[in-house]
Amino acid sequence: MTDHVIERLGHKGDGITGDGLRVALTLPGEVVSGVPENGRITDPRIVAPSPDRVRAPCAHFRSCGGCALQHASDDFVPRWKAQVVETALAAQGIVAPFRPIHTSPPRTRRRATLAGRRTKKGALVGFHARRSDTIVPITECHVLHPDLLALVPVLEEVTRLGASRNAVLAFALTRSEAGVDCTVTGGKPLDEALRLALPRFVPHFARLTWGDETVFTASPPAQRFGPAQVIPPPGAFLQATPDGEAALVSAMQEAVGEARHVADLFAGCGTFTLPLAQTAAVHAVEGAADLTEALDHATRHATGLKPITFETRDLFRRPLLPDELTRFDAVLLDPPRAGAETQVAQIAEAGVPRIAYASCNPVTFARDAKALCEAGYRIDWVQVIDQFRWSPHVELAAQISRAHISAA
Repeated sequence: MTDHVIERLGHKGDGITGDGLRVALTLPGEVVSGVPENGRITDPRIVAPSPDRVRAPCAHFRSCGGCALQHASDDFVPRWKAQVVETALAAQGIVAPFRPIHTSPPRTRRRATLAGRRTKKGALVGFHARRSDTIVPITECHVLHPDLLALVPVLEEVTRLGASRNAVLAFALTRSEAGVDCTVTGGKPLDEALRLALPRFVPHFARLTWGDETVFTASPPAQRFGPAQVIPPPGAFLQATPDGEAALVSAMQEAVGEARHVADLFAGCGTFTLPLAQTAAVHAVEGAADLTEALDHATRHATGLKPITFETRDLFRRPLLPDELTRFDAVLLDPPRAGAETQVAQIAEAGVPRIAYASCNPVTFARDAKALCEAGYRIDWVQVIDQFRWSPHVELAAQISRAHISAA
C-alpha cells in the first residue's frame, strides 16, 4: 500500500490527496495508507495523524452519515469553515473582513430528518450511513436536541405501522414551543385503517402530517419570531438551531442598520421579517404561498410592529425591478443554495444603499457579491454562523453597502 498526504478537505468534508483521491474522516496534513478504488481510499490507515485530530464524541460517528467532522478539533472546524468562504470569495477576486465565527452548541438542532425502515424483527430508525442507503440506528446523538432523540422509539412504532416492506420513511422533525412537528413521507397510502391507528401518537407530537395530509394537530406547533408566533406549514424550512437563528437575526438587524423601509426577499414565514418589523416597515416577498399565508396570519395576531406587507412572487423568474426597489433603504436577501443572481442584478441597478445577505452557499454568495462589487458596493463584513456543527455545511451573514456610504 502506498502512503498519501491529505492536502485539503473537499466541500463534503472528505480529505483530498495531491492526486485527487478522496479519503473520508481525514484531515489536512495527515499521511494515510490504503488501496485506491474508484477515486477513493475506502479503508485508510492513519500513518501520521494531524494535531487537530480528536476522539469523536459519538459512538455512531464512524458509521453514521449525519456528521462528517467529529474527528476534528473545535479549533479546526471554525478555521476550515471560514477558509471555505474566504476561498470562494478569493476565486471571485474579493477580499473581505471577517468576524469571529459563531457556532451553535451541541444537542441544539431543532430540525432534522430521520429515516425509518421495517425489518423482519421490527424497525430501524436513524440516519443514513455515509454514501449508502443503509440506515444506522441511533441510541445517542450529539447534534439533535434531546426531545428529538427521545422520539426514536416512537418513530420505530410509526415505521412498523406505516411503512411497506421495501420503502424508507422520511421523518421531518421540528421542535416547536408546543412539541415536535412531524411530517412523514414515503409511507403507505393514508387509508381508513391508518387514519384510525395514527391518533394513538397524539401524546408524542404537536402535529402529525402524512404525505400531504395533516392527520392531527394536538397543539399548533408555533415558532416565535421576534414578538410574533408563527405556525409554519408542515415541513417548512426553518433555521436549524434557535441559537443560530438568533445569531443570524442579530447580524441581519445590524446589517440593515437604521433603515426605515426594508425589503425581505426570500422571506420564508418570517424569520427575519418579524424581528425587523419592530423598527422598520417591511415588505416580505416569498415564492411559496403557504409560507406567505403563515406570515400573514402571524402578523395579524401580533402587536407592536411597524407595517408589514406581503407578496407571493417567484424571485427567480420575477425579481423585484429597480423601480420597485427604489423605495427601500435596505434589502435583506436569504436565498436558497442557488443564490440570487437575477435579483442581485436588479438591486445593483437600483442602487439600494444597504444589503443584508444570509447565505447557505459560499460559492453562490461570492458570485453575487462580485456582481455587487462591480456595481460599486463593498462587503463591510462577513460572519460565518455554524448551525450544522460537525458537518461541512457552511452558512454566513454579510453586510454589503454602497462604497460611498459609511458602514457605521
